[in-house]
Amino acid sequence: MPIIVTKENFEKSIVKEKLPVVVDFWASWCAPCRMMAPVFEDLSKDYEGRAIFAKISTEDHPELAQKYSITGIPAIVVMKQGKEIGRIVGFAPKHVMKGKIDEIVGK
Repeated sequence: MPIIVTKENFEKSIVKEKLPVVVDFWASWCAPCRMMAPVFEDLSKDYEGRAIFAKISTEDHPELAQKYSITGIPAIVVMKQGKEIGRIVGFAPKHVMKGKIDEIVGK
């Protein structure tokens, strides 16, 4: 189950985390974001113990979206100790997302 990240828990949840963090930047009005939600949640189970999955609402935390130059959503940003190591923009089915995440974090 993905964690919900806010500006208050950002440091602890993403920057200080030792595992890679796969972050879904999304908004409630975004239809592709709503399509991505069940895929993202399902993927989080596949990576249990290997990566943390987190969600950041661009509506509630525009400053975090701006910090990572999010210009299109859904945007999946993979981070290691707060630094971006990969990015996937737009919706894709689970097997495509899994392949792209594997390329970024390793199998």
